[in-house]
Amino acid sequence: MKLAIVILNWNGQQLLERFLPSVVNYADGHDIYVIDNASIDSSVSFLEAHYPTVKCIKLIDNFGYAGGYNAGLKLIEADVFCLLNSDIEVTENWLKPIINTFKSNPDTAIIQPKILDYHHKNKFEYAGAGGGYIDQLGYPYCRGRIFDTIEVDHGQYNDQKDIFWASGACLFIRTKSFKRLEGFDTTFFAHMEEIDLCWRAQNNGFTVTYVGESTVYHVGAASLKTSNPKKTYLNFRNSLYTLVKNTHKPVGLVVILRLTLDGFAGLRFFFQGKPKHLIAIIKAHGSFYKAAPRLLKFRRQHSIKKTHNQLLSIVWSYFVRNKKVFNKLLKM
Repeated sequence: MKLAIVILNWNGQQLLERFLPSVVNYADGHDIYVIDNASIDSSVSFLEAHYPTVKCIKLIDNFGYAGGYNAGLKLIEADVFCLLNSDIEVTENWLKPIINTFKSNPDTAIIQPKILDYHHKNKFEYAGAGGGYIDQLGYPYCRGRIFDTIEVDHGQYNDQKDIFWASGACLFIRTKSFKRLEGFDTTFFAHMEEIDLCWRAQNNGFTVTYVGESTVYHVGAASLKTSNPKKTYLNFRNSLYTLVKNTHKPVGLVVILRLTLDGFAGLRFFFQGKPKHLIAIIKAHGSFYKAAPRLLKFRRQHSIKKTHNQLLSIVWSYFVRNKKVFNKLLKM
């Protein structure tokens, strides 16, 4: 099985200097690519000078996560792509369990390893943790991380399990599946496009799997900090995009409930003294209304299947029922 490790870069020379060595050391002979999103720092010259075996694909503009990968992956031949953030430290033998899972499970299209926090290596990392899930209103959460509650890794998620979504920080996908799904939705630009991809994969009969035998460490928020209102805007907008495109529930009712909860989230930001994040949510809703005809057209043109997002509201479970840990969510 031919695997290509593909890192998307934008002005990330310092991250490449810090984290590329572990990727090179533990690549097990597989090709490594860097797709450069028209960086204006010295990323490309650094790669050419210090890592001549790493293949660099230079794009003419910053197309974001979705567009950058869509453009760059067209130029790479492999059976499986490993989409790897530039702020990931990989570990010895991280690839073997992934490859074995692909070989033994032909229906598995997408795989995520265990993702731990680079700065606190005994804890799960915010983006992906022990595998992603989503509630019926489109709010994502993870095993090992729900909102700001992050679990210590005690081996509780060392399993292999079908999940709802895999983190874009370290996402393995079969090339034929990526092409069949026509890649990422480039209107997302960045944030949550991997959830949309995984949901579409399941609507097409594919399986998304978590493999806890493989571990990586993620810095997180290296390109856009969580305190940045732009990230709030992209998360709320793209979550609505994903929900309308993919949910099997009555879309009108689901969207009304979702917009109401978003309103409460905006008020919470306001009373926390973060008015810019409230404005970001309002702008996200405005962008959603403009995009609604396109999203509904996509919905009409593609198959929608019932998926395993059995939890009605992670917001209700977390803030009202005080269910802070994944293993307690479905317990009465």
